[in-house]
Amino acid sequence: MGYRKLGRRTSHRRAMLANMVAAVISNERITTTETRAKEVKRLTDKMITLGKRGDLHARRQALAFIQDEGVVHKLFSELADKYSERQGGYTRIVKAGFRRGDGSPLVILELV
Repeated sequence: MGYRKLGRRTSHRRAMLANMVAAVISNERITTTETRAKEVKRLTDKMITLGKRGDLHARRQALAFIQDEGVVHKLFSELADKYSERQGGYTRIVKAGFRRGDGSPLVILELV
């Protein structure tokens, strides 16, 4: 299987992941559950790779997924320059304990 379903229908899952990727790019770190973070990490690294490519087609692909022009602008202007020398591995997952309500493992997903 190529991805986790996260207990959501397809449209809800895509919207949630797109919003989380946008949050990681704009805030440079988020706190979430471990399984969600692993999925968001894949997509965030993919978006940063698009930002490094920098052409019009890559920008349109990023906009099709993220749909927030300000975040995409930051991706293509600031983050593309920041990671121009780095060959992948743009995000890091740090364990942050367990959620109080249900005991889910929490992590901090941040840009390196």
